[in-house]
Amino acid sequence: MVRLQEIRSGEVAVDPPAATDAGLVFIGRIRTPWTSRLDCPRQGRQDGPTCRIELFEPWAQGLAGLEDFERVEVLYWLDQSRRDLVRQSPANDGTTRGVFALRSPVRPNPIGTSLARLVGVEGATVLVRGLDCLDGTPLIDLKPDRCQFTPIAPPQKGDFEVGD
Repeated sequence: MVRLQEIRSGEVAVDPPAATDAGLVFIGRIRTPWTSRLDCPRQGRQDGPTCRIELFEPWAQGLAGLEDFERVEVLYWLDQSRRDLVRQSPANDGTTRGVFALRSPVRPNPIGTSLARLVGVEGATVLVRGLDCLDGTPLIDLKPDRCQFTPIAPPQKGDFEVGD
């Protein structure tokens, strides 16, 4: 169940170090029907509502060619999320897991990702279905679905393989 700022039994919060500037630039805003984490879906659905990704200038010209893809990977900053929990109990059943074993929005660097179905591109606006973020969420990046690309190079002798 979604919660706002409470800490459940067994969860662990830490004092995070001071933030340093990584040079991150928000390139737009995402417009969705959800204004509260309590109403927002936990994961987006490809048949969910159409959401608008509005790019700021000068980034709109970077959309050229995006309409050729069926799906886009959307990266966004979960600006209303806690950043201090290292162990969480998402099911509130007393068991906890580490933040990096979860897709929770509560993380040290609250970056959200969704693989969304592209509905269309209208000027500086991208229409998609499949998001799970609040209205006004800052946009970090857009990328075409990586599964629609052929790998550039075939595997080579000596490449790392699972089990090595």
